[in-house]
Amino acid sequence: MSTAEQAALCAEDQRAANRDIDGCIFIVLTGGPSQLDTFDPKPAAPTQIRGPFQAIATNTPGIQLSETLPRLAQRTHQFALLRSLHHTAAPIHEAGLQLLQTGRCARGGIMFPALGSMIDALLGPREGVPSYCVVPQLLGNTGIRTYQGQTAGILGTAHDPVTVGGYETALQKTSSQPYGTTPFARACFQARQLIEAGVRFVTVNMFLDLDQHKSWDCHGTITTMSDLRDTVCPDFDKTVSALLDDLEATGLLKRTLVVASGEFGRTPWINSHGGRDHWPGVWSALMAGGPVSGGRVIGASDARGTAPIDSPVTPDALLSTIAAAFGIPHATTLTAPDDTEFSIATSRPISELGKARV
Repeated sequence: MSTAEQAALCAEDQRAANRDIDGCIFIVLTGGPSQLDTFDPKPAAPTQIRGPFQAIATNTPGIQLSETLPRLAQRTHQFALLRSLHHTAAPIHEAGLQLLQTGRCARGGIMFPALGSMIDALLGPREGVPSYCVVPQLLGNTGIRTYQGQTAGILGTAHDPVTVGGYETALQKTSSQPYGTTPFARACFQARQLIEAGVRFVTVNMFLDLDQHKSWDCHGTITTMSDLRDTVCPDFDKTVSALLDDLEATGLLKRTLVVASGEFGRTPWINSHGGRDHWPGVWSALMAGGPVSGGRVIGASDARGTAPIDSPVTPDALLSTIAAAFGIPHATTLTAPDDTEFSIATSRPISELGKARV
């Protein structure tokens, strides 16, 4: 065995020893949910800011959610909330999607890989199944036809994700109840099956495109606040609650990290159409499983949900945290076929969530 091969084996042994999880389900809430109307309500703010929904108590004292998420409100012991995510890039979906999934924006023609592709390159497949899958398929039209951060980019197509259509023959043909019967419900159920089968990283796209479809992109035109109340939030609330319950009941939650986040938040005011516009200034995400302690809130936004005022978190730090749970230090470098070198992330993991490895 060569010296290089021995070094590679030692590195893998070290990662395995430090690994808290075997898999991750990364739920992309395409369109950008409003922080105020989901995970970070502001009941004391003026009506034009807090919006039409009330804050409700949860099963964790001191934590409130929007009334749009009643099932998750009874499960806060299962997850932690990040209420201080933010970025300073352009307030467009594609920039946010790149940051959320790769930790950086494409530049100089360089399309950085999704975290799932980086994990595939570093850890490889296990148990004869792909390392990185996307369900139900890659994102479609989000407004601008440019890179959305879900493929291997400069790492090369060998590390691109397998879509569920290319792997569905291995999935059990079982009803997705109690997840529900919506496309998102079926996708999350399939994600659980893929994790159980040994896939390391599964990205779930809640919505595939934002063109003429109800989604989190609630400007008050295509999607209205009524749509959030009646369709979008109930689908998310029921499905993610069922996913967490399922993972917990089967024992998979201990070794599976679940992350749900949009690419940005929404304006802390209601616009002239009765909706909210793009706002990368602050938003919230849900994290559960693996090393994450439930019933906690990390970070805080100001009184009107405008900007972080405590423990600001970047998408890069979020990816760093996921990598750490896989036993991969954030400074780990990869080399693309064109010899471009880059690290997993430039930020340290979010130490408040669990183990933080440098």
